[in-house]
Amino acid sequence: MMKKICFSLLLLCSYAAARAQSLDGSWKGELKVGPQTLTMVLHVSGQTCKLDVIEQGAKGIETDVKLISDDSLSIAVPAIMMTYTAKLKDNMLQGKFYQATFSAPLNLERGEVKLNRPQEPKQPLPYNTKEVSFTNRAANATLAGTLTYPTGWKEGERVPVVLMVTGSGPENRDEEVFEHRPFLVLADHLARSGIASLRYDDRGFGKSTGDATKATSRDFADDAKAGIEWLRQTCEFGKVGVLGHSEGGMIAFMLGQEQVPDFIVSWAGPAVPIDTLMQQQLSLLYRAMGAPEAALPKTAGEAKRMMLAQSNTEWMRFFLDYDPTDAIKSITCPVFALNGDKDLNVPAEPNITALRSLLPANEKNKIKIYPGLNHMLQHCTTGHPMESSSIEETISPEAMQDIADWIIGL
Repeated sequence: MMKKICFSLLLLCSYAAARAQSLDGSWKGELKVGPQTLTMVLHVSGQTCKLDVIEQGAKGIETDVKLISDDSLSIAVPAIMMTYTAKLKDNMLQGKFYQATFSAPLNLERGEVKLNRPQEPKQPLPYNTKEVSFTNRAANATLAGTLTYPTGWKEGERVPVVLMVTGSGPENRDEEVFEHRPFLVLADHLARSGIASLRYDDRGFGKSTGDATKATSRDFADDAKAGIEWLRQTCEFGKVGVLGHSEGGMIAFMLGQEQVPDFIVSWAGPAVPIDTLMQQQLSLLYRAMGAPEAALPKTAGEAKRMMLAQSNTEWMRFFLDYDPTDAIKSITCPVFALNGDKDLNVPAEPNITALRSLLPANEKNKIKIYPGLNHMLQHCTTGHPMESSSIEETISPEAMQDIADWIIGL
């Protein structure tokens, strides 16, 4: 009987040792790419592996698994010409990362990357929210969102409400990127300041329906217009405005040209022709990444060709051909335009200068450049987008308070 028990214990110990050797779990490490450092995270489960690149906001990238054993791993992402091969040594995956002609050592240790986001609202909330939806019937798209009422709001109280429009690319209602949720944080601040808001998942993303594959900024403007019309039809609010971030600011100007909103908040909205903007943006970003001057686009046309070579979609063609000049010239409602002076995506000085010259005079207009803030309106060091993930602040409190004070003062 004793021999049988000992034999069973040996089997259990062998099983436990095998389990301890398994690569299952999360592995994290830093990859040096020129002057940039990228935090790479692998999530291994059995014979599957997913990749996160924290600074690029990329999560759950599917990989082709070549090998996963108790002590070795080899994966690839063919779409970006990437491979990674590593072996377990001293409780660390020690390996080599390859992408096209680039290669560098990449060692990973067990663990998750936990990012602190102190401005995220925490339950219980002092205000009410409601899940709602509205429809752009012409596009057969139903947009799902969150309606946030102000603290202490009572039915029949005519408070201002703002519709939030996200920047480029499919995004959820919180405009979530780098594990920041700026629209959620802003909605919370507005609610505590007496302002209602509606934020929604982009067409064909999250809980929203509709086909976004061939949609352009003009189509997304029609989605936003449907949201403003829905807010008016509820008869619950006073002034109905639109707040747009980046491309969302451009969409806000489109709606202003059509006299749709009662007011506009343009958060880093472009005010110059988009091909010109792309020349400015690519030059700043490439320099920040240490690229030689010869690699920078010299003209707007060259920037346009570079962008189309990367993505020749219907959205991209419309975007690069768009000039917001006529839209801005025809806006009659009040506008608050704000930019950070470290914004490398929509450089503040040329865009704000253009806006000052184009926007019709209105005593309620406000235009402000914030020192030390980036495209996300975070206090930053370099302004490079990849810096955002390591910044705990989601949005500058000063910028949020200025938005709230301006809306309340209309």
